[in-house]
Amino acid sequence: MYYAYKYRLKPSDAHREELDRHRDICRQLYNHTRYRLNEYQDEHDELPSMTTLRSELPALKQWWDDLSDVYSKVLQTVVERLFDNLNGLSKLKENGYGVGQLKWKPPREFRSFTYSQSGFKLDKKGGQTVLSLSKLADIPIRLHRPIPDVHKSDSSCAAHQKSPISEDDAKLKQVTLKKEPTGEWFATFGVQMDREPPEPPENPEKCVGIDVGILKYAHDTDGNAVESLDLSDERERLEREQRKLSRKQHGSSNYEKQRRRVAECHADLRRKRRDFLHKLSAYYAREYDVVAVEDLDAKGLVELPGNSRNRAGAAWGTFLRMLEYKCEREGAHFVAVEPAGTTKECAACGVSTDKPLWVREHSCPSCGFTADRDANAAWNILSRGIEQVGEGRSESTPVETALPTGTTTVPAKRVVEAGSPTLKERAASAASE
Repeated sequence: MYYAYKYRLKPSDAHREELDRHRDICRQLYNHTRYRLNEYQDEHDELPSMTTLRSELPALKQWWDDLSDVYSKVLQTVVERLFDNLNGLSKLKENGYGVGQLKWKPPREFRSFTYSQSGFKLDKKGGQTVLSLSKLADIPIRLHRPIPDVHKSDSSCAAHQKSPISEDDAKLKQVTLKKEPTGEWFATFGVQMDREPPEPPENPEKCVGIDVGILKYAHDTDGNAVESLDLSDERERLEREQRKLSRKQHGSSNYEKQRRRVAECHADLRRKRRDFLHKLSAYYAREYDVVAVEDLDAKGLVELPGNSRNRAGAAWGTFLRMLEYKCEREGAHFVAVEPAGTTKECAACGVSTDKPLWVREHSCPSCGFTADRDANAAWNILSRGIEQVGEGRSESTPVETALPTGTTTVPAKRVVEAGSPTLKERAASAASE
């Protein structure tokens, strides 16, 4: 399993200038390698291998002096990046998409470079933690959480705090430095874990089914309904700043200042949404043994006509990906079930009943079972999930054997502030009623 740990860098003005210079050298090498790729293809009527283009790097350094200022592994990863992009285009073409050729990269589109395997380390200098980069600089870094397998022998490093992941099988593989449109620099560490995904538990004690939506972001089988995060104020601010940007002269200093404000608005929206999704997914991964969700085609849902903005803002695909890898990390079993019919099928008797989207309550004409529409879907998701993990569907469905509990609405603000909706809070709320 591969995990990414992202941290903010605190570079000085001199560090920023040097980081930008290295980034631009990598960009120029990317464009040069792209040119050599096309040239080689014209001469030999076939694409060169990645090894062939990487072997040309020592000869390039003889006449391209700036390349000697960049660590050799960074230059190699630039060539690998070109071939990764090429493979991405090939996969799109295989799936029926019309694709062209790789494009020349302008400065605004090439924002990162990577140290792979070597050339970087975390160290303590002057009372602060710094990221030492070969042929670049020692840049202060804000380690807001520990990184597994970092300087295990140096107990003074801030990265040695207690980590939820065992360090015995962790290997620090690479670090990617990226400049965001806001001008901030971040370092993302890639950590490889040599562990197998968790096996389905034989007798899971705590199982949950989760149905995601727009009005209520997540509705689970424990009666929790988590409201969607309200980002209307942030969107209004973004639209206001974008209107101001449209009135600036392109290329002027005022345009650049306003462009950065717009980028900050985008970053604010993205961070608040991801913070909410991280905390909600972490709650389900830590509290349950089996987590069942729908195997949604999030991209296809966004492409449907009507209400696409709300579906895109819900970021269901991101939430499911976060939930999957966090379940692996915490030892829970993640199962994705077929989504067709989870809303129509009755969780008590299995009879399907058509209902339009505006009908928010499930009422079965066969057995008389009534429940919230999303709660009924969550129970069906859990039933299908239990079938997939090998337990089989019993004669009495989970909705029949469960205690009769009502639905407790959890505000999204509480998830963001406290980290997750807790069962104790829900029980206290029910007792007070």
